[in-house]
Amino acid sequence: MLRNRTAWMLMIILTALLGVLMIWPLVEVIGGGCYENGAFTLKYIRGVFQNPVYAEGLLNSLGIAAGTTLLATLVAVPLAWLGHRYNYPGKGIFSALILVPLILPPFVGAIGILQMLGPYGALNALLGLGPIDWLGRSRYLGVVLIQALALYPILYLNVSAALANIDPAMEEAAANLGCRGAGIFRRVTLPLIMPGLFAGGTLVFIASFTELGTPLMLNYTRCAAVQIYDEIKEISASPFPYALVTVVLIFSVLLYLGMRLLLGRRAYAMQGKATVASQVRDVRGWRGLLVLLPFVVVTLLALTPHLGVMLTSISVPGSWYRTVLPTAFTGQHFVDAVGHDMTLNAIRNSLFFSSLAVMLNVILGLGVAWVVVRSTLRVRHLLDALAMIPLAVPGLVMAFGYLSAGNWLGNREWVRASPALMNLLDVRVNPTLFLVVAYAVRRLPYMVRAAVAGLQQTSVTLEEAAANLGARPARVLRQVTIPLIAANLIAGVLLVFSFSMLEVSDSLILAQKIEYYPITKTIFELFQLIGVGRHLASALGLWAMGFLTVTIVGSSLMLGKKLGALFRA
Repeated sequence: MLRNRTAWMLMIILTALLGVLMIWPLVEVIGGGCYENGAFTLKYIRGVFQNPVYAEGLLNSLGIAAGTTLLATLVAVPLAWLGHRYNYPGKGIFSALILVPLILPPFVGAIGILQMLGPYGALNALLGLGPIDWLGRSRYLGVVLIQALALYPILYLNVSAALANIDPAMEEAAANLGCRGAGIFRRVTLPLIMPGLFAGGTLVFIASFTELGTPLMLNYTRCAAVQIYDEIKEISASPFPYALVTVVLIFSVLLYLGMRLLLGRRAYAMQGKATVASQVRDVRGWRGLLVLLPFVVVTLLALTPHLGVMLTSISVPGSWYRTVLPTAFTGQHFVDAVGHDMTLNAIRNSLFFSSLAVMLNVILGLGVAWVVVRSTLRVRHLLDALAMIPLAVPGLVMAFGYLSAGNWLGNREWVRASPALMNLLDVRVNPTLFLVVAYAVRRLPYMVRAAVAGLQQTSVTLEEAAANLGARPARVLRQVTIPLIAANLIAGVLLVFSFSMLEVSDSLILAQKIEYYPITKTIFELFQLIGVGRHLASALGLWAMGFLTVTIVGSSLMLGKKLGALFRA
């Protein structure tokens, strides 16, 4: 009885809090684009489609998402299948290297791609060609390539997990009935892994549809995300920015539902999870090298942006022009990057914002996980679904919603009457609160999934024993539950902290004053400086990459194969 009362209390509090943090910003966005003088109207939504610039931007964003998802799928699915089927030379190393793109935001990798594939870049110098821009004049190909190389690990993790859950008896039965090779994959394996493919593909599609950083770095301005970013200055004067964001939100929801119908309409079920592990074939010699080759090629391609960033960070300005490699090197950029006034302040800001976001995330994530796993409430899965909203709603939309909510609060008389409240609640004065909330909400699913995994692995009898001895729920949580799932919580904290440190959309949109710039906004501003800007941005990006590498590896060691569960819708 006490457990149920506690569960209901947590359910009500968390639902109300998440509703405010997640639903209110979306309501602000929709209200700004669909209401005029208190009356509902669709004229601004229609205006978005009637405006040729906005319409072109939406089509281009859909094209980016389609191209990115297709390319990422073509890369991830074969790799996941090969890794599931075969033990090949160097499997352990390349299974880790295949996740390398997770350690650097794609918009930082754009610096390296520009240097490698630009008109006067390394590829043309290597091939002895003239000024060919391999990224294309519109830079569409560059955006798709960078985002696919950055996002395919999400698909790879989901498909690998789905393959691991297939009962090998299903494929064996197909083989006994005369089905062979590609036929087994097409008729049996592919339908069975469709849920994992859908989960990863949805995340990749929505993320690439609303990606802001990469198009900005490549100067691909004719897409919806960049148009929204450019319209921020009009947020108080025109309803069209709200209408454009509302359309992007609607598109994202429709895309999610559409992909679910497309990929999930043919669902095939097994009796249960495989009770016998599938046989993994050991391949050596030339066969082993053939299996290894795709992993080597993809890893080299994935490392290309990182290699470009690294070489840019250690090259003397002007020394990497129409040459395969820089002709002069220096380490001064790393010193200058961490010693620059803007950089030092950005590091402090990111550490402060991310630390507060982690604390909020732990409280919310642990509470949601406890209700979902430990309670018997019939409606508990609604709370779980509410906590997963950030995986389906684009970060760009959420960031714009927080900006809108901050502006609304800043215009209230009771806020304007108090300097302390202005500093806390007006995003134009101080965005700290909104950046912390945005970071926490964006990565809440990671903490929830990590905590859920820990609770599912821990027997409830230990908690019940403590309760039977008279311990209150708070004491049971503090002295029994949290110590038992500490490894999972630490892994979730590492992921939340590291990704918050390198959050792009929220940082670019919400941080409008230089004194509140986090690291990612600073990298973008440094990149635009004439002269050494690109070199300083690359050096700062490498510092961030090293930090994120350590946290990803640490989280992987703590969560093992459950790491992929953090990237599922």
